[in-house]
Amino acid sequence: MNTPRRAVPAGTLTVLRVLIAVLAGTLAVVLGALFALVRTVARRVVVPANRENDTRIVRLDLKAQTITLQSTPDTRLPGRYGLFTTGTVDYIKLGTILAQDEHTVTRKLLTEVDGAMRLGRDAAFSGWYFDAPDQLQLPYQPELIGTAAGPAPAWIFPGGDTWVIQVHGRGTRRAECLRAVPVFHDAGITSLIVSYRNDGEAPRSRSGMYALGETEWRDVDAAIGYAKRHGASRVILMGWSMGGAIVLQAATRSAYRELIAGIVLESPVIDWRSVLTYQAQENRIPAPLGNLAVSSLQGGWSARAMGAGAPIPFDRLDMVAGADRLHVPVLILASDDDGFVPSDGAHALAEARPDIVQLDVFSVARHTKLWNYDQSRWDGDIRSWLAEHGFTA
Repeated sequence: MNTPRRAVPAGTLTVLRVLIAVLAGTLAVVLGALFALVRTVARRVVVPANRENDTRIVRLDLKAQTITLQSTPDTRLPGRYGLFTTGTVDYIKLGTILAQDEHTVTRKLLTEVDGAMRLGRDAAFSGWYFDAPDQLQLPYQPELIGTAAGPAPAWIFPGGDTWVIQVHGRGTRRAECLRAVPVFHDAGITSLIVSYRNDGEAPRSRSGMYALGETEWRDVDAAIGYAKRHGASRVILMGWSMGGAIVLQAATRSAYRELIAGIVLESPVIDWRSVLTYQAQENRIPAPLGNLAVSSLQGGWSARAMGAGAPIPFDRLDMVAGADRLHVPVLILASDDDGFVPSDGAHALAEARPDIVQLDVFSVARHTKLWNYDQSRWDGDIRSWLAEHGFTA
């Protein structure tokens, strides 16, 4: 005998429907917020970065020609540096530290500043030092390198038939590389300093996004071809920060691999996963969120949803795992106090390939500021490596 079902009161059904609707709405909001957070984290990786002001000008003494800056780990570094400024002056050079306390650092001005110049408070501390090629007082000429994305501006400093092709890092421009020209020039080596797609000087790709070396290496490949057509008998690739990831891909995938004779890396990205994990921790981004952002950049539809032009193959960009693909001498200059790109990848690559990798570790010096911190040692490391491998003219 079947027991008749008791009808659910209409009021109860209404309450249930309201609860389901509220839960569904809450879930949609949570998922939407999570997607927005992941997308924000992912886009920070692939969107071409603009220079960010990271300090403030506290005081300017025109009589003494000194400048007082807000104290940061960078502004406290010994050595020579540059400062991107706002107002009527774009860039000034800074010298030694004259005084400092808990909140400020006073440095000598190496660019003369007069009363007609107006400097805004916001500024960005820089390791470039030289911001234009003529400041080196060496012969050079501008050039355009034909790439698949279009003509990419470059500078050539003539030397012998050994060429070094220099590649700058993320969010910077080719002037970053000027510091290295003199040591190569003294060794009789031609320097070719290049730009690459989406860096603000070279043409924009269809997506307008960084691929972290996965596509940019093709522009370096075009530069190697240019060097070959203009008399280069062998080429050294030098990469700064993300430029290191780019030249490592070029060294292992270029159509001109037989021409590549050596690699120099300054504060390089060697394994993107370790770099992005570190940066997530530094920015207090929860590890699961950072991992999800990295994973999303690897998939087809998810990479496009994150704003990337194409999936980013982090496995292929991991040159520690791909160390056996390297077959030329490598010099790595890195600081264990980098503060942006951890030196773990540099140490791991040196351990994986001790037969070809020479790692020179600095301390105190921060990201891409090794030359500024200790130019004598930096130049000496490169000069010795060039002589050891027969690159000196």
